[in-house]
Amino acid sequence: MGTIVLIEGIAMIVPWIWAEAASESDSAFAFRICVPITLAIGLALSLLFRSGSTDFGVREGYIVVAAAWIIASLIGAFPYLLSGTVDDYFSAFFESAAGFTTTGCACIGDDVLNHSLMLWKALSNWLGGMGILVFVISILPALGISGQFIVRAETPGPVYEKTTVRISNSARALYVTYATFTVMEFLLLLLSRKMCLFDCILLTLGTVSTGGVAVHPEGIGYYDSMFVEIVVCGFCLLSSINFILYYYLVRGKIGRFLHDIEVRAFFIIIASGTVFCVLSLMLNSNMPLGEALRESLFQVINICSTSGYVRSSSFIWPTTCQFVILALMLIGGCSASTAGSLKVVRFLVMLKLIGRGVIRRIHPRSVVAVKLGGESVSAPVVSAITVFALTYFGLIFLSALILSPQGHDLETDVTTAIALMSNTGTAFADHLSASDFSFYGYGTKLYLSLLMITGRLELFTIIIFFTKNFWGKSR
Repeated sequence: MGTIVLIEGIAMIVPWIWAEAASESDSAFAFRICVPITLAIGLALSLLFRSGSTDFGVREGYIVVAAAWIIASLIGAFPYLLSGTVDDYFSAFFESAAGFTTTGCACIGDDVLNHSLMLWKALSNWLGGMGILVFVISILPALGISGQFIVRAETPGPVYEKTTVRISNSARALYVTYATFTVMEFLLLLLSRKMCLFDCILLTLGTVSTGGVAVHPEGIGYYDSMFVEIVVCGFCLLSSINFILYYYLVRGKIGRFLHDIEVRAFFIIIASGTVFCVLSLMLNSNMPLGEALRESLFQVINICSTSGYVRSSSFIWPTTCQFVILALMLIGGCSASTAGSLKVVRFLVMLKLIGRGVIRRIHPRSVVAVKLGGESVSAPVVSAITVFALTYFGLIFLSALILSPQGHDLETDVTTAIALMSNTGTAFADHLSASDFSFYGYGTKLYLSLLMITGRLELFTIIIFFTKNFWGKSR
């Protein structure tokens, strides 16, 4: 935990320098307070608890993961509060949680973050993209703590496949890939000559993390560049694919990448969603084919990757397109990627279960295995995915019910719950065109912040704390 706080303090130095250089006095004042205190706390914790034996098991792994994300969000909220950008800590916590969970939404109303705070939010997106824990998985073994328990709790997909012999080496390999994508996109955006250096940095950090931090309220269409849109879509796709497959790709095992059932299904979903949206825009909005394809492909990719970028914040989508986008928000990207939501592999298993149910209705005595890519999925995994899906949709329904006393319409409450649970950050309503949730009350903002963290940590990492068995001595 000390290492995590220390990393966060180091990350704050970058926007602090920017604030001082740009003479953003309010933000500079906030970072002058936050950086030294955060570094001191992180360093003190790291040194104070460095020695001694540690009985680190499954329960401790879950506790560390949940505490890491909550504490990172709690500390990350102070620059927004102390700079006077928001008037209350609940809004600051929401803003911070939206950053670290790569949700990309905001609650600052009609105001716009200044450059240093936008940079801080983009950095928190980038840190949260692969998980803050990926930084310390390589360090924990030196403290006598097994990283496997942490990965079970924090990894974005249902299964974490080790790419190398040691899990610490696996973490390094994944993060090298993540950093490589960051550098590549930054250089490509610079080549566009359509944006300044600051915009290139923010858009890169927001895209690779699939966080979707907004650079301009008008959307990506602000740059009026096909090249920029292609780069953004390309890296949103790359970041939404299982990062472990890139390891095999580098090792020359191209077949593992090309024949991965989840990746193929992911691209089929994107293609299908794009076709539906193109037809809808052409029929309902009389939009030319080229423009409809450009609009649809960009939006489908950015929703499916849960980055939440839009080409234009004022564009009104037909009802058919909204249904498609809503479905894509619920599916999300691939496992072991920076994307959020349900994940394609779970969606595939649920479809296979439906197919098996139909076959067994016709042939009651048949034994039909759930298979992905020609391999049977074990019963415990199928059961776990089923439970996850039921819990996922149940929590969305519960969240919409909790939001309902606020007095907003059904569309607002339901799509808000889905947007924050899936870490997409884009809901459907006139006052949500820019993913702004400032109209909710203090208590609701706190709940929505925790909902974002719960969605990012795969539900059970948070829900498990409310069970009696988790706190038993055997854990």
